[in-house]
Amino acid sequence: MKVMIRKDGKGTLSLYVPKKDLEEPIVSMERPGMWGGNVTLGNGWLMSLPDMPEGTTLPITVESRRISGGNDD
Repeated sequence: MKVMIRKDGKGTLSLYVPKKDLEEPIVSMERPGMWGGNVTLGNGWLMSLPDMPEGTTLPITVESRRISGGNDD
């Protein structure tokens, strides 16, 4: 699914899923650079992110896959 990742003025990363009209903070990352690993959202979803170069400019829309967690609400 297509998702948008952005960083707010305080440096908090969030992931927006347009299909669900859902925006949640990224609370943990499998890899320090985020890209190519899994991230956990505030609602418990585990999302897989594509490989991207370090220093990729945000906001960005990427293809992601939900691995597990949370409700389908």
